[in-house]
Amino acid sequence: MKRYLLVLGLLLGGGALTSCEDYLNVNDNPNNPVTSTPNFLLPGIISNGIQTQMFTSLRVPYITQYVVSRTRNSGGNDQYYFTNAQSTNTFNYSYFQSGGNIPPMIKAAQDEGSPYYVGAGKIMQAMILAHATDMLGDIPYTEAYQGGANYTPKYDTQESIYATINQLLDEGIVEMSRPASENFRALYSTSPSESGDILYKGNASRWVKMANALKARQLQHLTKKSSYDPNAVLALCAKGFTGTADDAQIQFQTAVAPLSNTTNIFGPTRANFGAATYSTNIIKYLNGTTYPGVIDPRFGIIAPTTSTGIEPGAGTTATVNLTPGSTTVTDFYASWYARDLGYFEVITYHEQKFIEAEAAFRAGKKAQALAAYREGIRAHMRKIGVGGTFSPPAVTFPTITEAQITAYLNSAAVAQSEDELDLRRIMEQKYIAMFLNPDTWSDMRRLDFDPAIYVNLVYPTNNVNPVLATKPNYKDRFPRRMLPGATEVLYNPNEIARIGGNDPDYITRPLWFDQQ
Repeated sequence: MKRYLLVLGLLLGGGALTSCEDYLNVNDNPNNPVTSTPNFLLPGIISNGIQTQMFTSLRVPYITQYVVSRTRNSGGNDQYYFTNAQSTNTFNYSYFQSGGNIPPMIKAAQDEGSPYYVGAGKIMQAMILAHATDMLGDIPYTEAYQGGANYTPKYDTQESIYATINQLLDEGIVEMSRPASENFRALYSTSPSESGDILYKGNASRWVKMANALKARQLQHLTKKSSYDPNAVLALCAKGFTGTADDAQIQFQTAVAPLSNTTNIFGPTRANFGAATYSTNIIKYLNGTTYPGVIDPRFGIIAPTTSTGIEPGAGTTATVNLTPGSTTVTDFYASWYARDLGYFEVITYHEQKFIEAEAAFRAGKKAQALAAYREGIRAHMRKIGVGGTFSPPAVTFPTITEAQITAYLNSAAVAQSEDELDLRRIMEQKYIAMFLNPDTWSDMRRLDFDPAIYVNLVYPTNNVNPVLATKPNYKDRFPRRMLPGATEVLYNPNEIARIGGNDPDYITRPLWFDQQ
């Protein structure tokens, strides 16, 4: 796993495997093959596909107020000034580093008779498209992945992309449900070197669970639509993850050169969050402010107990360093999620339980909603509460005991009955458990940043982007989409203009899933 999961950025660039023959059809170099077998293509698709979401997470946690800038600034992360460059990796990793290699892998797998690789390709394609469209809106698909044959693919509507995602997941489930005996090639191998399914080590049933969990997430995004059916979501959850062992995540195991690509994007080695600290939004849930006197056992794990949080845009002159006297090792780097050799979560069992809780609540199935909600809390605490010391930096995290979990579940911070349970209770616990995950932004948008649900949300101060700050309604003052990637603005300008991507108010426009 470490060979492929950690080297995020394998040699496979979008279209490279299908376009070389057109340009280099003479003097072929036998030492530089232009084709490969599916087992050597899938690791890069998985690692770079997940890397896509990691890059998005450099921006979105400021929008969702997991983190804020330590210094008071004008026109920075906290004030919702976007640039096309900030979206470039979200787009490019979706299409070039990962997605562009899926069609040739699927074809190779079909040609040799390996349906599990076909299924993995379709599920990964759906996962990549789902993330890209939820962050960017309209994106290419029907004309994508053509390499030099089409540098200017049209952008498909988000509504059509959602239909494509669902279809791909259905098709992937069919392929992954076939008997192993139908496969020419094993889905995972360690001989002579690790190849194939580096996500689930060849466990096809977990791919099926992940596909159902992704279907449930995407369907739950549609709560504003008249077609939304909470019972359909519940049916998918019943076929999804059954425990934390099913979580779809990238695990960093060994720091190998180049370190910039082989350690956690939130960690101190990659140093993306040296100027960040925690928002008051997340800290108030943990330190006993939101529910007076109830200290969350995850305080000290998600964030150090010395963290007080800062409101977005306010900045601080106070010391928020982990190490006294240090100017580089901030309190953010003392988070469980900022371990250099930690993990990055795509979709998890505890997220699925909160999806189930909300869907059951909306379906009027209060008992199921309460049970799923409480299980989501329990599962997340058990996952991050294992304790241990990790470096760099040298941080020891406390263990969360079963007694602590029980005490918290019995506290005022958690709904004790069906009558106490509401959307606020469900979504605030989901917010905590999905720390830094970009899909939290999807929840906030479809719930219109409702201050009755997100009670600690604070509108930024200090020169907020006026295209947002001057909106008359509170819910419209938060960004609803990222800008198109800079490479698309440069190389596909007509399509960017057609979708309105150059318009000053583009980031204020709700995506299709975010509209009634």
